[in-house]
Amino acid sequence: MIHSSAIVDPQARLAPGVAVGAYSVIGPYVEVGEGTWIGPHVVVNGPSRIGRDNRIYQFASVGEQPQDKKYAGEATTLELGDRNTIREGATLSRGTVQGLGTTRIGDDNWIMAYAHVAHDCIVGSNTIFANGTSLAGHVVVGDYAILGGFTLIHQFCRVGAHCFCSMGAAIRRDVPPYVTVAGDPAAPHGINSEGLRRRGFGPERVALIKRAYRTLYRSSLRLSEAVEALRVMQDPHGDLERICSFIDGSARGIAR
Repeated sequence: MIHSSAIVDPQARLAPGVAVGAYSVIGPYVEVGEGTWIGPHVVVNGPSRIGRDNRIYQFASVGEQPQDKKYAGEATTLELGDRNTIREGATLSRGTVQGLGTTRIGDDNWIMAYAHVAHDCIVGSNTIFANGTSLAGHVVVGDYAILGGFTLIHQFCRVGAHCFCSMGAAIRRDVPPYVTVAGDPAAPHGINSEGLRRRGFGPERVALIKRAYRTLYRSSLRLSEAVEALRVMQDPHGDLERICSFIDGSARGIAR
């Protein structure tokens, strides 16, 4: 399962069923879970931990040193979960000691060609990063978020769960859960209704999230007043509290 031209460091640990393609390089302190396929011309450096059943395509760089001038060779890490697809030329960097010390990516993500995930980012599960998406350092992306082609996210920004970021969106402030943003700078354009329906959100649940969006963005209330208004609405699924908690934790402010 390991091509004769591949270079695998003796200190790397590859589980049974791992495949490594031609001319790929697997460095020391790399762990790769069962069933993962690493295509040709891939470089994986460590310390990195890669889970099961991932597919990593040619010319991807996984677990390389962070692109941070403060980095001084510390043993920071990258953690990649299970069943992720990493397409051609994508770059996933390790963390820094000034941040979390690790870059963490969850399960079932689809990271397309030439996407970049910088140091200390946290990416949830079931996300889609279209071609050319770039995350600066310390970015957090929630579950089921969709980032359109060439989306750019400023360092320390957060993108909430179930968001949709249109092609070329330049995100400089946090995007609350369920919201659609577009433009430069990214501005809100309603909620991700279609995405929510596809994930099994019923009509009443979607309607309540729309009502919350109107309260945040279309009312005359101040942000703090809007958040308090959301907290008194009846919400059996916890979606509104998820929005409120996200806003409460925002250091950069939200896209408005």
